[in-house]
Amino acid sequence: MFNPHPVAPAAHPWEQAGLTRAERVIAFIESLPITKGFGVGEAIQLGDFQRQWIASIYVDGSDGTRAVRTGLLSVARGNGKTVLCAGLTLCHLIGPESEQRGECYSAGATKEQASLIYAEMEAIILQTPWMAARLNLKAFHKTIEDKETGSIYRALASDGKSVHGLASSFVVCDELAQWKRRELFDVLRTSLGKRREPLMLIIGTQSHSAENVMSELVDYSQRIESGEIEDSSFHGVLYAVPDDADAFDPANWPLANPALGTFRGAREMAEEAERARRMPTFEPSFRNLYLNQRVDAEPKAINPAEWEACGDEIDIERLRGRPCYGGLDLSSTRDLSALVLYFPDDNGAVLPFVWCPKENLAEREETDRVPYRTWAKNELIEATPGRAIDKRFIAQRLAEITSTFELRGVAFDRWGFQDLENILNAEGVTLPLVAWGQGYQSMGPAVDAFETAMLSQKLQHGMHPVLRWCAGNLVFEMDPAGARKPSKNRSIDRIDPLVALIMAVGLSSRDEGPKVYRGSGISWV
Repeated sequence: MFNPHPVAPAAHPWEQAGLTRAERVIAFIESLPITKGFGVGEAIQLGDFQRQWIASIYVDGSDGTRAVRTGLLSVARGNGKTVLCAGLTLCHLIGPESEQRGECYSAGATKEQASLIYAEMEAIILQTPWMAARLNLKAFHKTIEDKETGSIYRALASDGKSVHGLASSFVVCDELAQWKRRELFDVLRTSLGKRREPLMLIIGTQSHSAENVMSELVDYSQRIESGEIEDSSFHGVLYAVPDDADAFDPANWPLANPALGTFRGAREMAEEAERARRMPTFEPSFRNLYLNQRVDAEPKAINPAEWEACGDEIDIERLRGRPCYGGLDLSSTRDLSALVLYFPDDNGAVLPFVWCPKENLAEREETDRVPYRTWAKNELIEATPGRAIDKRFIAQRLAEITSTFELRGVAFDRWGFQDLENILNAEGVTLPLVAWGQGYQSMGPAVDAFETAMLSQKLQHGMHPVLRWCAGNLVFEMDPAGARKPSKNRSIDRIDPLVALIMAVGLSSRDEGPKVYRGSGISWV
């Protein structure tokens, strides 16, 4: 029978009058069911730290549109990240933040990781009748379509096929520190410009590398928080145990684990800490994953704090004509080549010259995950013509450098030097070259001299980004007598410029006096 007075359907919790934008988002997420683990079948309850973060992200600007366009939450593993990502994505796909023909994406390092958020969203949808009736799930392609608004969701992986032509309304980047390539992040970031109120969220643990895009974002958020820069469109929060705090003191663990005792089990945390205490090889991963510290699993040769203490700015103009020693590390066809000058009489000033092939800069960025093109644009590296290292170009630059500074000696590795030697002879370039072995006999004393200079702050590198990257990559090998040398096989990534610096400092410590290269072999005068 027709009812002239139908009962209106019950409003969703987030549709109540008087709620702020953030309150609507929180109400939506907390209306969703827990699909597995403790509390399954009950409604999600966000942690206080999650509510606070959402309250800071979902605010309107003076023009009535979204104020924050990029949000960062860096927290240790196991603090409810996947559920939060799934809830926020559904909020933008079908909840209070949805829009007509919206495009929502979650992105992970690999296809398997990217599937985690989809799987959580799928489980929530299947247990929520009104969502299940409205959304079309395509499990094979990891996509979801909203029949009413035409909005779509898709899971993406950084190691998958390139995607272009997107007009993202919402993006959540899961564990960005683990992404294989940066390309997907840049594509997604630039795709936001086609929307009126887009939002990109980055949620995950820190990277071990300062050059990783996750580290760039964490550092940027810290600069905003300190007041160094202003950017109302970016809001970031870092939960981490300070590097100088006791990693094994349970009182420090909540600093990186705000959900300790709720989402994350205190017993499991204590067991991992005890394992790391007893087995040192487990400590780096414990610090990174459980304490959210910028720590690598491979023991580093250089303490970051000691390196940064030598970061005073360098005045290049004052170094012209000054005495110095150089280290020259030539690459094969595609690696980095470097000449690094060390000025012992000028507070240990360091001046690096780094070269790499120009035509494969983009490819190298994907492989090494550092901003080669930005470094080249800012003249921190010099891109030589072609796809292989151009040693004639390097020879010309060596001639210019020799005429600018008082080179008392240039230590070089004989390996791969013959081609450059022939070019130097042909061009009539005279360099005070000193053959420098790469074994323990030569590199051991050089490493000691380098370390002494760094610890006594008689090494001023001006925080050169390329050298800083190499310093973070460096790993030493040690012989039975305790002598050390740089290990290019065990080091995390490229270390060529730092090897050149170590040779330069080592040569300076010998102080063998001026040398002149005659063009065929090496002679001293």
